[in-house]
Amino acid sequence: MKIAGKNPITELDYPDPDVIRVDDTYYMVSTTMHFMPGCEILRSYDLIHWEHLSYVYERLDSTEEQRLVGEKNCYGKGMWAASLRYHKGMYYICFVANDTGKTYLYTADDIEGPWEKRIIEGFYHDCSLLFEDDHVYIVSGNRNVRLQELKKDLGGPKEGGLDRILVSDSRNPGLGFEGSHFYKINGMYYLFLIHSLPDRWMRTQACYVSDSLTGEFRGGDVLCDTMGYCGQGVAQGGIVDTPDGKWYAMLFQDSGAVGRIPILLPVTWKDHFPVFGQNGHVPEEIEVHSTRPGYIYQPLVGSDDFCNGLLPRWQFNHDPDPRYYHLDALQGTYTITTREVCTELTQAVNTLTQRMSYPSCAAEVTVDASALKEGDVAGLCALQSCYAAVGITKHHGKYEVLMLDKKEDGILDMTEGTVVESHQMDFRLEADFCNMKDEARCYYRVNKGDWLPIGTVHKLYFKLDHFTGCRFGLFCYAAEETGGSACFRDFKYYDVDEIS
Repeated sequence: MKIAGKNPITELDYPDPDVIRVDDTYYMVSTTMHFMPGCEILRSYDLIHWEHLSYVYERLDSTEEQRLVGEKNCYGKGMWAASLRYHKGMYYICFVANDTGKTYLYTADDIEGPWEKRIIEGFYHDCSLLFEDDHVYIVSGNRNVRLQELKKDLGGPKEGGLDRILVSDSRNPGLGFEGSHFYKINGMYYLFLIHSLPDRWMRTQACYVSDSLTGEFRGGDVLCDTMGYCGQGVAQGGIVDTPDGKWYAMLFQDSGAVGRIPILLPVTWKDHFPVFGQNGHVPEEIEVHSTRPGYIYQPLVGSDDFCNGLLPRWQFNHDPDPRYYHLDALQGTYTITTREVCTELTQAVNTLTQRMSYPSCAAEVTVDASALKEGDVAGLCALQSCYAAVGITKHHGKYEVLMLDKKEDGILDMTEGTVVESHQMDFRLEADFCNMKDEARCYYRVNKGDWLPIGTVHKLYFKLDHFTGCRFGLFCYAAEETGGSACFRDFKYYDVDEIS
């Protein structure tokens, strides 16, 4: 059955995708960095619609940086650019974490886990695994892309094994080759890479091919297209075949503050070399066949009444501390208790997040602040380094509503608190990402009355310090003393079609 879809595919931040097919099912992984649980696996039967399947790990190493201890954090680090492979009945996921300097290998005989964690000796930036007969290879690197043979147990480099530079982009003044994806197809070896055009910033997809691992890899750029969107190129990701022999590439495009969104495009072959897209361009509309027509996918983001445990659409910002949060399915609440005093929302433990969606979205939540302590702040945020948040605080024994406005330059503005008589408040946050407008607006209401705007229109940015798309977040932190708490209920998520 044919299925039609439009690019971008998910309209959500799923960068650095790698995709495989096992029988009639497609699986995709992407970068999750500092969000826990991590290394999310998505499932599809048509490459256009995706749903959550599982996470590879609940926690990575639980270092102080991953647990937000004091001023420590792992923003912009954590898990990057996984390689997903299936070989002889076993699933393999390999990636580096830039805060630990380690290369992790997870294996499982079931894609849903449990996954066994191991460490590969060495650090393999943006790595890709290739299994061939009784040999296994790893390709990795930035600017200089290197092929190394691994031991059979994948514990590290094989002594005396193949070790060579395949291609180099060391003279590129911008982004040199990285994002390796390595395949053997019909007897030929294909290396797919991302880099920037040398004369300006624009992500570009390249491919190099050889008939042997010891031969010369020849090729060049295979896709240089912005889709007419703000000068942002489309690149980096995996390719996959369908049961009927067609090929597709799953890449991503920078889309401003909302993040990096997957793009699907057809791949054809000419003289053993891949041809990406249609006439050199990414199609806006794409048609594929579904292996399970009529299948109903569970949404990747959405509302939650907290009556069914913690749904997989939620991830914690850094490691959660279960001593300081509580889910009550009967009451339909999520409660955060403050663990330590901190001056920044971004250091607050147990902040619960969901991806924001392109081109615009909104969220609402009800907060019970009756258990806040003096100086505590709790509410709803657009989480990134220069965040926007609307919340309630306790000041001189009274409840006040305020907006937090963290500027791009790092300066934090707080609107003057508006005294409210109720300790229970509804908050709303709207975001507009269309054409990189990247603006957020905050609202509150008392006793289900009219929504009242608070603060200024906030400018959102995708910055390298966090290196992730903006997310809705439920937060509570202590500015003066610990032990206070806030209770969240009735989280509502609206996409562009539902925003009035």
